[in-house]
Amino acid sequence: MTELLLPRYLDEIARLDLAAINAPAQIPPAFLLAREGRYSVHYIPFEHVNTRARLVVVGIAPGFVQWKNAMREAQRQLAAGASTEELLRAARLSGAFSGAIRPNFVALLDAIGMGRWLGIDSCATLFDVDANLVHIGAVLRHPVFDGDRNYSGSPGMAKVPFLRAQVLRYFAQEAAALPDALYIPMGASVAEALEWLANEGVIRRERILHGLPHPSGANAERVAYFLGRKARGALSGKTNADQLDAARERLLAQMGNLLAIQAGG
Repeated sequence: MTELLLPRYLDEIARLDLAAINAPAQIPPAFLLAREGRYSVHYIPFEHVNTRARLVVVGIAPGFVQWKNAMREAQRQLAAGASTEELLRAARLSGAFSGAIRPNFVALLDAIGMGRWLGIDSCATLFDVDANLVHIGAVLRHPVFDGDRNYSGSPGMAKVPFLRAQVLRYFAQEAAALPDALYIPMGASVAEALEWLANEGVIRRERILHGLPHPSGANAERVAYFLGRKARGALSGKTNADQLDAARERLLAQMGNLLAIQAGG
């Protein structure tokens, strides 16, 4: 692992006036890590890696709102006299899968047998007493802005040398520390990036669980069908039932194999 960046930013974090920062362009220049063309990368205190985790949930990148929330939490931790480790852990966990997205995500994980593989009754406890079993990450650890907007995953990061370098510099380190974990990509662009990392030998392909619907509220119908809560005949034209059926069968088979290996090991 590379040297922690946090110490060089502590003074800057302490004096941030977050109420006056309402857009990426207003983030103080001191937090700029890299810039090339339309893309800029800004420091966020997300350097904590839960090396005991058996499950890694992977998003695209923290966005502007997450940057503000993490900095606000870092300021609270500094004011409370927290250690570097405590600050980084609290900042990374701030707002992770909060709100309506959490019950959907828990239901999806339980539906494919993740709780059994982890040895817990329900994945609901991953956000409480069993938080040591999960690591919430992003293929791009630090926020990436496309102009003044959050990078959305398009064009794919594997197609952009500048973004590829960011992935290899930060996320690849996390993956190296978690070689036996399972990886769940949150969305198609993340899945594509994890496949590229598998091709690069960073992650073992059999540890990537492709096809779980994104648990966001905007994806409610796909989630409901995947979970068996909505009948095929009641679906709108926007939902591809065959694709979801195939993904469910593939994930159940993959988890079945993993459970069998675990039982035999």
